[in-house]
Amino acid sequence: MAIEPDQLDQSGRELAAMLKHLRKQAGLSGVRLAARCNMSQSKISRIEGNKARPSLLDVEQLLRGLEASPAIAAEVMALARIAQTEWQDGRTLRRKGLDKKQVQLAGLEATSTMFRYFLLSMITGLLATPEYVRASLSAAPPEQQAKAVAMKLDRQRVLFDRSKTFTFLLTEQAVRYPLIPPDELAIQIDRLASLSRQPNIRLGIIPTGTHLGPGALNTFTVYDETLATAELDLGAIVFRDSRDIQQLVRRFTGYEEAALFGDSARECLTAWAEHCRQ
Repeated sequence: MAIEPDQLDQSGRELAAMLKHLRKQAGLSGVRLAARCNMSQSKISRIEGNKARPSLLDVEQLLRGLEASPAIAAEVMALARIAQTEWQDGRTLRRKGLDKKQVQLAGLEATSTMFRYFLLSMITGLLATPEYVRASLSAAPPEQQAKAVAMKLDRQRVLFDRSKTFTFLLTEQAVRYPLIPPDELAIQIDRLASLSRQPNIRLGIIPTGTHLGPGALNTFTVYDETLATAELDLGAIVFRDSRDIQQLVRRFTGYEEAALFGDSARECLTAWAEHCRQ
């Protein structure tokens, strides 16, 4: 099922309204429903007011407490699953300021311990040289660029926290994408090779021509196994539903099996860097 961005914003409001309607239809107060669900009345109030995003488990508990019919429960759960997906459009992010996005990412990196990155077309900021970071933000409003570059580079410190583990899978297109001049790109590729030797980092390379199975590819990141993001040119989608996250983990595992690691990966990187220097 295709989900439009405006659906993602609207679904949370619809879910809140539907749960409130079902409670009133059942003749239950918030206090009585809370007792049935072993949930606080204030939490139910926040959910019904669309001020808190309920988990799928929360919704299941509420539906049991409401004694909803199987048909109604299926309808509500389908809506809840859409509400667990969040669309972050690029225009809004730029309007709010690129620094807000950097703060959000830094927060995710601080609270997560296991990271999986599949990079289809470009190198992520965590692995980027200053020149690459600046080039990646060149389309941003000039007044936001300097601060965003500094924040993006500062976030790279998380790579040296040995309590965290990172797996980066980069396609050949992502590594060799000519965002910066060849001599600078060679240095960027050297940085990838260097980081691949760090104990808490696994860096895999997927050469062009590698078969990755059916379906369209896109850049995505999985934080632990609790949240995932998929990046599009116009914005990003945030997934919180465990089924979506597990599907991305399985997809990542398949890509991981096709990737080159260790010395094999570094041989490719060295060859590509030398090609840039020539």
